Amino acid sequence: MRMLGLALCSLAAFAVSALPALAATDSRGVDMLPILEGLVLMLVGAKLGGALFVRLGQSPVLGELLAGVAIGNLGLVGLHGLDGLRRVEGLDILAQIGVLFLLYEVGLQSNVRQMLAVGASSTIVALLGVIAPMVLGYFCSRWFFPAHNVLTHWFVGATLCATSVGITARVLADLQKTTSTEGRIILGAAVIDDVLGLIVLAVVSGIIGAAGHGRRFDPLAVVGILAKAVGFLAAAVVLGQWVSKHVFRVAGMIAAQGTLLSIALAFCLALAFVAGRLGLAPIVGAFAAGLILDEAHYRTLQTRDPEQRDVPELLEPIAAFLVPLFFVLMGMRVDLRVFGKPAVLGFAAALTAAAVAGKQVCGLGVLEKNTDRIGVGLGMIPRGEVGLIFAGIGATLSIAGERVVDDAVFSAVVMMVALTTLMTPPLLVWRMRGAGVRPA
Repeated sequence: MRMLGLALCSLAAFAVSALPALAATDSRGVDMLPILEGLVLMLVGAKLGGALFVRLGQSPVLGELLAGVAIGNLGLVGLHGLDGLRRVEGLDILAQIGVLFLLYEVGLQSNVRQMLAVGASSTIVALLGVIAPMVLGYFCSRWFFPAHNVLTHWFVGATLCATSVGITARVLADLQKTTSTEGRIILGAAVIDDVLGLIVLAVVSGIIGAAGHGRRFDPLAVVGILAKAVGFLAAAVVLGQWVSKHVFRVAGMIAAQGTLLSIALAFCLALAFVAGRLGLAPIVGAFAAGLILDEAHYRTLQTRDPEQRDVPELLEPIAAFLVPLFFVLMGMRVDLRVFGKPAVLGFAAALTAAAVAGKQVCGLGVLEKNTDRIGVGLGMIPRGEVGLIFAGIGATLSIAGERVVDDAVFSAVVMMVALTTLMTPPLLVWRMRGAGVRPA
C-alpha cells in the first residue's frame, strides 16, 4: 500500500507538470501531446486501480473504472487544464478499438457447440434476464425523466440487459463450481444473454438512429434490424468458419513471422467493418469473429511461432494496452458534480435495484429440480463491461439534438455497473458455499 501511495503521488506530480501540454497546438492540425499525456495517465491509473482492487479480492474492471473517474475529475481539485482529456478524439478512437478486441476475446473464449448445447434452462433464463431488466429500466427512466424521449427510456432499459460472463465465470472457477448444475446454467445463459443483448443494442440503436435523422418510426424497421442482426450472426456461424479456414490457409503460404497475429487482427476488424456497414454495432462483428475462429484454422501458422502460442495468447499484450483505455475513458466521462443532485443519486439507486431485481426473475426459468434458483439469479447480476459499452454507445446517439444518454444518465449507469459488479462476487460466494451446490 505504501508503494501504491508513492505511485499515486508520482502520477499526480506528472499531471501537474504536464498541464501546459493541453494548450499546445500542432501546426499540421494534429496535436499528439494531449494523446500522449492522456495515455500515460490512463495506463498508469488503470494498472494502479486494477492492482488495488485485485488485492481487495474484486474485479480489476472496478479499479480501472474508478481510476478514470479520478482522472476525469481532477478539475475538482484545481487541475482544470486536464478537463479536456475526456474529449480528446485520439483517445476515444483507441478506446473504441480496445472494446472491439475485448468482444473478440469474449468470442474466442466461447464456441458454437457450447452455445447450442446449453439446454432449455439456460435459454429461458437468458430470455427472462433480458426482458425483465429492460422493462424495469424503462419504467425507472420514465419515472425520473418524464421529459425525455420514449426511445431514451428504452435505451436505458437496454443497458440493464446483458450479463458480464467474465466476472461470474471467475468466481465459479475459484469456487470449483463451474461444472455444477447452477454453474453450467449460469455460464450458458450468460453467453446467450450477451448475444441477445447485442441484438437488443442493434435494434434500439437502429431505431434511435432513424429517429435522429428525422425519419418516421416504422414498425417494420424493427423487423429489418432484427433480421440483419440475426442474419449476420447466422451467416457468420455458417459461412464464417469456412471463410476463416480458407483465409488462414492462404495466409499460411506467407513465410513471415507475425503473420498469425496480423491476420487474426485483420479478421476481427474486417467482420467489425462488415457489421458496421450493415448498420449494426461493430462489436457484434468482433464478437462473431471470435466465435467462429477455431484453433484448427491457424495451426499451420501457429507452428511458426517459437513458443507455439495461439491467438488469445498473442492478443494478450495488445488487449492489455487497449482494453483498459475503454474502461478508464468511461470513468473519465463521469462528472462527479452531477451527484450533487439528489435526483441523479436517486436514479442511480433505482437503476441498481432494477438491475438486481430483474436478474432475480431469471431463477423462474430454471427447469431442473433441486437447483438453487437464487444462486442462478445472483450469478446473472453483474453488468461489467457490457453495460459500459451500451452506455458509451448511447452517449454518441442523439434525438432532436439531445444526447440519448446525457451526463446524468451516464453517471447513474456507471454507478449501477460498479455496484452490480462489486456486489456479485461476495453474494455468489456466500450463496454457493452456503447452499452446498453439488458438482454435476
